[in-house]
Amino acid sequence: MPVDQTSILKLPIINEAARLMTICNACRYCEGHCAVFPAMERRLIFDEATIDYLSNLCHQCGACYQHCQYAAPHEFNVNVPLVFAKARNESYVTHAWPGAMKWMFRANGLFAFAGFLLFTLLFVAATIHRTGFDGLFTMHAGGFYSFIPHQIMAGVFGMAGLIVLIVWFFSTRNFWQALILPAPWTIPRRVYVRSLGDALTLKNLGGGHGRGCYETSDQPSPTKRRFHHLTMYGFLLCFIATCLGTFYHYGLALPAPYGWFTAPKIFGMAGGLSLLAGSIGLLWHKYSTLSDLQHNDQGFGDTLTWLLIITSATGLALPFLKSSPMLAMMLCIHLASVLCLFLNFAWGKFLHSIYRLLALIADALEKERGLVADQGAYFDG
Repeated sequence: MPVDQTSILKLPIINEAARLMTICNACRYCEGHCAVFPAMERRLIFDEATIDYLSNLCHQCGACYQHCQYAAPHEFNVNVPLVFAKARNESYVTHAWPGAMKWMFRANGLFAFAGFLLFTLLFVAATIHRTGFDGLFTMHAGGFYSFIPHQIMAGVFGMAGLIVLIVWFFSTRNFWQALILPAPWTIPRRVYVRSLGDALTLKNLGGGHGRGCYETSDQPSPTKRRFHHLTMYGFLLCFIATCLGTFYHYGLALPAPYGWFTAPKIFGMAGGLSLLAGSIGLLWHKYSTLSDLQHNDQGFGDTLTWLLIITSATGLALPFLKSSPMLAMMLCIHLASVLCLFLNFAWGKFLHSIYRLLALIADALEKERGLVADQGAYFDG
C-alpha cells in the first residue's frame, strides 16, 4: 500500500496538538474564551480529524496563550494558537481537491507570483492584438472594452468562477465528511443561522469577553477584529457590485463604465476602499504580532492579503485613469490580479473562510443535539 506523504508531514503537528489538548482538557481554565475549549471538553480522544476541526474553529485571538499557566517557560510549553495555526494550514492540504493540486498550498506565494506575471502578459498580449502596441498607451473613448472585449472578460472569468465552484464543492465535501456532519438538509435551520451569525460577527475574535485579541500585547484590542470586518464586508460589497454590474449589462442592456452615482459604482468604491483598508491593516497587524505567536507559513497567508491589496488598489484606480494613457496597462494588471485571486479561492488561504464556517456549523450542531464523546456521533438531546 502506498504511503500517504501528507499524513507523514502532518503527524508531528497532530501529535503536538493532541498533547496540548490533553493538557488543556485537564486544566479547562480557558473554557470561556472561545468555541474551541467547550468543543474540546466534549472529547477525550484527539485524532487527526478532531485536530482539523478544532484548529479551524480556532480564530487565533491569542487569549488562551496569554492566560495559560503552562505556556513557556513552563516545561509543558503550551501554545495553542501557534500549533493550531500550523495544523489549520495542513488541513487545507489534507482536504484539497483534486489531490494533485496539493502542491499549490506548499508553494502558494511562488504560484501566485508566477501566475500574476503570466496573466498580466496574456492580457497585455490580448490588448496589443486588438489595438496594436501603440494602443497599449493611448487613450480610448470606448472604455475598458476598447482594449479587451466584454465577451473575452466574461468567458475567462466565467470559466475561472466555474472551476472555483467545482473545487469548493469537493473540498467542502471532504471537510464535511471529516467532521462527520450529517446530510445538510437534516441540519436545523437555526444551526445555520447561529453559525453564520458567529462567522459574520467574528464572535470568537472577542477573546472570551468581547474586548478583542491579545496577539500584539498582554492587553486585549479590537484592532484585528475590525480589520477582519473591513476586509470581509469590503469583499462582500465588491461581490454585490459585480452582481449588479452583471444585471445592468445583461438585464438592463447598460454596459460599463457606469457613473459615480450608480449602484455598481457606489458598492464597488465602498467595497474597494473597505477591502484595501482592511487588508493593509491585517498585514500590519500580522507583523506586529508577538513573536511567540508567529508562524512561518512561507508566505501562505500573505499571498491572499497581497492579492486583495493589489486587486482593490488597481480596481479603485481604474475610474480615475479612464482618460489616461495608463488605463490599458492598469486594466491588464487588475484583471491579472483578479484571476490570481480566483485561483487562491480554490487552492489558497481563502479556503479558511469556508472551513471555519463548516467548523462553526459543526460546533453549533453539537450544542444543538449533543455529542457522544469519542464516537463523533450526533444524537437528539
